Parts: sequence; structure tokens; C-alpha cells
Amino acid sequence: MTEALTARRARTRERLLEAALEVFAEEGFGRATVERVCERAGFTRGAFYSNFTSLDELFLAMWEQRSRRMLDDVGAALAEVSAVSAEDGLRTALAAIPVDDAWYRVTAEFTAHALRNPPLRRVMAAREQAIQDTVLPALVAALDRLGRRVTDRVALGHALVAVHDGTAVQVLLEPHDPAVRERREALFLAVVDAYSTEDAA
Repeated sequence: MTEALTARRARTRERLLEAALEVFAEEGFGRATVERVCERAGFTRGAFYSNFTSLDELFLAMWEQRSRRMLDDVGAALAEVSAVSAEDGLRTALAAIPVDDAWYRVTAEFTAHALRNPPLRRVMAAREQAIQDTVLPALVAALDRLGRRVTDRVALGHALVAVHDGTAVQVLLEPHDPAVRERREALFLAVVDAYSTEDAA
């Protein structure tokens, strides 16, 4: 495959991902069709099926792409945590985790879809675990530089996911209330504090 064809295919794939997010967010994942995604992207069904086998596969590619960007941003933010307070470090890391209305609607619907499909549920669970496995070492290292030792990595990872998911809904429902984001930060800090301790050394 020539470089020109490779680049063109990459652009087609990217446009399909962008169009799919728009269609999923506007119409709902359950009501979206390959035809609607192709229509929004300006491509034929052939272009779709040369890149993806199904809407499920397209969504998972979209999720992987967004997760990779988020993990890069969070990792970079946590790598800079050193001579600052835990509060400032946490605030920097949280700023790298987007709370996006359209993306939340799409992921909530896809999660419900996956819960009805055991093989897809396992794929989702594995990818969620992979995200935790990537973020936690960076967080543990950042806390170590701040003189704190994590006491239970697994519990910390689960608690952070729970706080993120729950507070994201609150932020989206009340986007103009700064107190909601302040409480989100406070909850994250409380979780980190609960599962870490001052390093006696």
C-alpha cells in the first residue's frame, strides 16, 4: 500500500470516527446506523466496512483513541507533580481528564449496550482495567514524590473510577456551578488521602 493510500485511509478512518461521535451523541447509540454515520462522514458503506466490521468495533476504536489522548495528558500532568501540594497536583491531573457532555452520553449508552452482551462486557472491563493499570503507576509515583505511600492500589483505582463517573454526571447537570467542580476535586483528594499515608521514611 502506497503512502498516499495509507494517508487517505487514515483520513477516512478519522472522519468516520468524528462522524460517529456526532451521530451517536445526537441520535443515541442504539438508534444510530452505519448508513447515518456514512452519510454524516460523506462516505459510502464500502468505506465504512473497509475500516470497521460494525458500530461496536467503531465505538471501541473511538474509545481507545480518546483514552490514549487522555492517558497521555494525565501522565504528563502527573509527571510534573513534585514540589507542589497534593491539592495542586490533583487539580492539574483532573484538568487533563475531560468531562464532555457528548462523550458521556455516548459512553453511557454503549455501556448499557455492553451490559446486555457478555463478550462485549468483557472487552469493556478489560479496557477499563488497562486504563487503571496505566494511570495508577503514574499516580503512585507522583504521590511518592509528595511523600505519600499508597496502601491499596486496587481499591484506590476502583474508588477513583467511581468518583469520576459519579461526579461527571453532577458537573454535566450543573455546568455553570463552580461549587460542583470544587466538590469533585475535594472528593478525589479525599479518596487519595484515604488510600495513602504519609511515608514515615
